[in-house]
Amino acid sequence: MAIEIDLSDKAALVTGGGAGIGSEIARWLARAGAAVAVADVRQEKADEVRDSILGEGGRAVSVVADCRDDPQIVGMVGEVVTAFGGLDIAVNNIGNTAGRGGGPSVGLDGDHWRDIVNQNLILTALCAKEEAAVLLAQGRGGVILNVSSGETTRPSPYLAPYAASKAGINHLTQSLAVELGPAGIRVMAIAPGTTLTETVKPAFSDELVAAITESNPLRRWTEFDELGRLAVFLASDLARCITGQFIIADAGAFLSRSRPGWSGQGQ
Repeated sequence: MAIEIDLSDKAALVTGGGAGIGSEIARWLARAGAAVAVADVRQEKADEVRDSILGEGGRAVSVVADCRDDPQIVGMVGEVVTAFGGLDIAVNNIGNTAGRGGGPSVGLDGDHWRDIVNQNLILTALCAKEEAAVLLAQGRGGVILNVSSGETTRPSPYLAPYAASKAGINHLTQSLAVELGPAGIRVMAIAPGTTLTETVKPAFSDELVAAITESNPLRRWTEFDELGRLAVFLASDLARCITGQFIIADAGAFLSRSRPGWSGQGQ
């Protein structure tokens, strides 16, 4: 007997869905049958992923929202409910290093910290707040997946604001899991290893790419599609007993990167 995952009766929202990890999560949820709202601050990116899903025979809409503006978060979630008649799966893939890169902690000013903590932790919390409100009102459970980072599993020299804000997402995930669990809402965090997103790849030298590859027990990178497949599993009934968990998908990097001299890089 074959085991199949069927999300054809589900509606999903993926923030940061216009590229990288978010785009693959959106595509894989659609491949499992879900109707997917691809949300991004960039219209052309959201439309591109929407069109690729439609081209594969899936169901999708694009939503443009800048989640740094609270009313746009409310509007984004409202658009999904209007488009699909409800919401069942929410993936919060928002945030990055705020375009500031990394550096020694003693040299980082308040604006640097505030930008990164806001874009990663606070915007994830505010998106989850609006998503949870809809799920609670519907009364049929649901799933919230927050994208964290493998950098939270080890010291992250030169990336302290990024790693700390992502670690905050892990704790937020557990707190929400406890609060929302009685309503049948599962909340989990996905922790990718170093993944060559459009913001990360330009900062990586060939030497650093080789060093990361060699440091992982599996001697490989985390690929976008692997994170999409993981999201599909966690959103499905196959994972219905899982909540509050921090799922690491990093080719085993968390086992090997705390050695002296390692200057970690973010997902």
